[in-house]
Parts: sequence; structure tokens; C-alpha cells
Amino acid sequence: MHQTALVDCGIAAYLSKELDIDGTAPPSNPLHLQTTLRTGDVLLVEGNTRISGAIKYLTQSTWSHAALYVGMNFDPSAPENHCLIEADTVHGVRSTGLEKFTNLHTRICRPIGLSEQECALVARAAIEKIGHQYDLRNVFDLARYLLPTPPVPTRFRRQLLSLGSGDPTRAICSTLIAQAFESIRYPVIALDSASSKTTTDSKSYSTQLFHPQRFKPKHHSLLTPRDFDVSPYFAIIKPTVECGFDFRNLEWIE
Repeated sequence: MHQTALVDCGIAAYLSKELDIDGTAPPSNPLHLQTTLRTGDVLLVEGNTRISGAIKYLTQSTWSHAALYVGMNFDPSAPENHCLIEADTVHGVRSTGLEKFTNLHTRICRPIGLSEQECALVARAAIEKIGHQYDLRNVFDLARYLLPTPPVPTRFRRQLLSLGSGDPTRAICSTLIAQAFESIRYPVIALDSASSKTTTDSKSYSTQLFHPQRFKPKHHSLLTPRDFDVSPYFAIIKPTVECGFDFRNLEWIE
């Protein structure tokens, strides 16, 4: 058992090694990011590690990692400036600071219509998972597709991430956050698009607008960082815009 744990740690360390990869867009201004984030926001990250490349390939997405913003000083025993909860490949579920993602392309996804109390409940649900292990079975499954890049048809790639051990004391980044929102029954994404289609019939359209909608959630173990980006229940927040962008202040370099 001890030997297996050592092997697990070795593979996790290998997959978490950072690579010299340019992001698809410049990182956000750290001060703008810090000013804009609110408790309950999901911070998506375009990672630069070996495992990030696998996740981005399999999900056909820019995003390979997600962290939940829980606010500054959420726990007196937490290190100073820690304000995010994440599931890290090597260290498991832990708190971290914004400086970890300073040089990476990020996106803020904000749940719509939550009260401060509800946001606090989501944050608390994630905080309570600190200390849980990362789901290394998920790492092993991803490792099979890491090198060489597999010739997998696009329609099957997302199915390859329907993985994980199912152990409640283990998590991956998107699963951790999805469970936190599940704790207050806030939706992330439907099981399939057919379950949330709206009709074009004029008589029933108004009924759908003003009556509760049926929602069949995708299981949290099947969610990936991309799902928060495409979810109809999260707004995309851009720090540069939120902090008062004015194109008149730009100095153009010819």
C-alpha cells in the first residue's frame, strides 16, 4: 500500500510539472482581478502543466483548472492572502492565493442571483473539503491519453473524462466546486441539451418564461472546468471592463 502511494505521488508530480507554454490570451491585471472577484465566483485557469494539456485537449477547451473564490481572511488559521479553494494534483484540496495564477490566462464565472448568505454557504462547503486528496484515479486515466496525443474523435473526448474513483474523500477541481454549488441546489449544467430545450410555440413560450423549469443536472463527477464557462447559469465577468476600461486612455504603439 505504501509503495502504491509513492507511485501515485510520483505520477502526480510528473503531471503537475510546469511547461513553457504561451497562453491563448494575456493574463488579467492582478489588481483588477483582486478587485473584481466576489465570494462564490469560479476562477477558470488556462494552466501550463502536463495535466493541463491533457484536460484542454480532451475537453476541447481553453480551461484546464478551476478554483472557487471564498474571500480574504476566510479562516484565521489560513495563510495570509489565501482566498481561493482548489483541488491540486499533488497537495489535494487546499487554500491558495491569487498570486499562484498571476501569469496565467483566467476567466471569472459568476453565479447569477445568489444572496450573500448563499454565496457564503457555497464557500463553506468547499472550505470544509480542505485536506481531502486529489482523485488520482482521474490522473491515471488522463495519463493514458497524455503521450502520445490520442487519435480520439471529438464526440468521444468528453466521455473520456467521465472518470474518477467515486471516493467522497477525493476530488478533482471541477468536482469540488460543482459539489459546493450542489449543496444549495444551484445548477451548473444540464445532463444534456435536450433536457433544457425551449419550445418555439408562442402559446407555451410565455408559460416557460414564468413557471419553474425542470432541470436534470449532470453528475458532479462528470463536470469539467469548461462547463462553468458554457453554463447558462454563470455570467462571464471581465476584470478590465469591471474596473472602468476606457479606450481613450490607451496609448497606441505604431
